[in-house]
Amino acid sequence: MTSGNRGMNSRFFVVSLLLLLVASYLYLHRDMAMATNRPFSTFPVSMGAWRMSGESFMTGDVLDKLKPTDYLSRTYVDTTGARVTLYVGYHGGGEQSGEIHSPKHCLPGSGWHEVSSKKYRFESDGKALNMVKSVYQKGESKELFLYWFQVKGKTLNSEYALKLAEIVNSLLYKRRDAAFIRNCLCSNPFPFGDNFWSVVPTFIGERCSLFVVVMPIRHCVSPGR
Repeated sequence: MTSGNRGMNSRFFVVSLLLLLVASYLYLHRDMAMATNRPFSTFPVSMGAWRMSGESFMTGDVLDKLKPTDYLSRTYVDTTGARVTLYVGYHGGGEQSGEIHSPKHCLPGSGWHEVSSKKYRFESDGKALNMVKSVYQKGESKELFLYWFQVKGKTLNSEYALKLAEIVNSLLYKRRDAAFIRNCLCSNPFPFGDNFWSVVPTFIGERCSLFVVVMPIRHCVSPGR
């Protein structure tokens, strides 16, 4: 056997061994299902000037498709008549948990088209909240969406950042839990203008601490570490 053949066989053996190790890891690797620290149903129905005016629930078909570990869908109003619809969907990882569906994919499928979208940074109690500020339109109706993804206490405003965080946490901590938080404002009777900057930050700021308390943020040490 020539030295060239021996070198080729060695490389083939190394590649085959690596592929076998990766296949074994993927087969044996299981992410842990992370429960929330408390049910979303314990979210306050009132806080400050805001009061819950309605709550909606998913149908069985939608639940089977999205598979959230827990979720919350409520409408809040304040004393000025401003109205915000809050949706929080938590996916705890594990075999029974579904993937987070981005508005960029779901809303166009429902007949809404994106008018504008940009990343937005909001400061609350000295902490930065990274979110996406987007406007969608369907017919004559326009709605403003402020949303972000949350992974272990960190806020993300990109689907790519979300996927990367899930992969890293899966490899290091065997967990893929993540949440999607969306605030929706109707253009009528709540116009997009100066009121937005005074009312919405108040609504979001008052609830940021609740999101951290309810969702798990602790690190899970992998076996053997």
